[in-house]
Amino acid sequence: MTEKIKLLMTEDPRDTTKISKNILSDKGYRVEICARDGKAVIEAAKQSLPDVIIVDMYMPSFDAPAVCKALKNQNMAKKPAVIVTANYENGFMEKEAVEAGAACILIKPFDYDVLCERIDKLCSAKLEISRANERKNLSELDLEVMVTEILHQIGVPAHIKGYQYLRTSIILSIENREIINHITKELYPSVAKKYKTTATRVERAIRHAIEVAWDRGDVDVLNAYFGYTIHNQKGKPTNSEFVAMISDKISLKIKAM
Repeated sequence: MTEKIKLLMTEDPRDTTKISKNILSDKGYRVEICARDGKAVIEAAKQSLPDVIIVDMYMPSFDAPAVCKALKNQNMAKKPAVIVTANYENGFMEKEAVEAGAACILIKPFDYDVLCERIDKLCSAKLEISRANERKNLSELDLEVMVTEILHQIGVPAHIKGYQYLRTSIILSIENREIINHITKELYPSVAKKYKTTATRVERAIRHAIEVAWDRGDVDVLNAYFGYTIHNQKGKPTNSEFVAMISDKISLKIKAM
C-alpha cells in the first residue's frame, strides 16, 4: 500500500528534512517537500494532491489549525489527511488543531515506525470511506442497469410482467436486506403497490418468469449464478431463493467497487 501513498512534508528547521525524506522514501512512500510556511503548504497541497500532509504546528503565515481549516475550504479532487508535529505539548493548540481537522498530533522527536503506522491507518480509513461513498452514490439507474443485465443473461423475457416484478424485487432486496425475509408480507405488497396490482399476481408472475428462464435459459449461465445452491429434487429456485441469490451477487459486486 505504501508505494501508492503520496506525502507532503514541510521543511524542518533543524536540517533533518533530507533524513526524514530518505527514511520515508526507503519505506516506499512518495515524498514531496515544501517550505515551512502555511500558505506554501496550501498551495503545494493544491498542486500535488497528497494523501497525507505532515505539517509543523507553528509556521509563518498560517499555523497548523489555520492550514487545516483552509484545506477544508479548498476545491480539491481529494482532501489530504493532516498529521501535525510539534516540538512540545500544548493542550490548547492540539485541541484547536484536532477540531480544525488534524488527524493526529506527534511530538518530536517521534519514532518513524509510529509515523508510518499512522499514515497507513489514515490512508486505509480514507480508502474505506471512499469506497463506502461510491457504493452509497450508486444511482438507482446504475442499479437498475446491473439487475437488467443479469436478468437478460439468465434468460428472463423482458415482455412478460414477471420480468418487471422480478427486477423491482431484486432492487428492493438490495436496498433493504431484511425484506427478503418477509417476501409475502412486505416484498410482494411493495411491488404490487408500485405497479397497481395485487401481491398474489406479483407472486404468480415472478414464479412464471422463473419457470420460463429455467425452461429456455442458458444452462451454463444458470449454473454460474445458482450452482448447487438449488436442491436437485426441486429443480427451479423458489421466488425468494431467486431474488436472494441475485441480490446477494449484486451486493457483493457493489462492495468490491
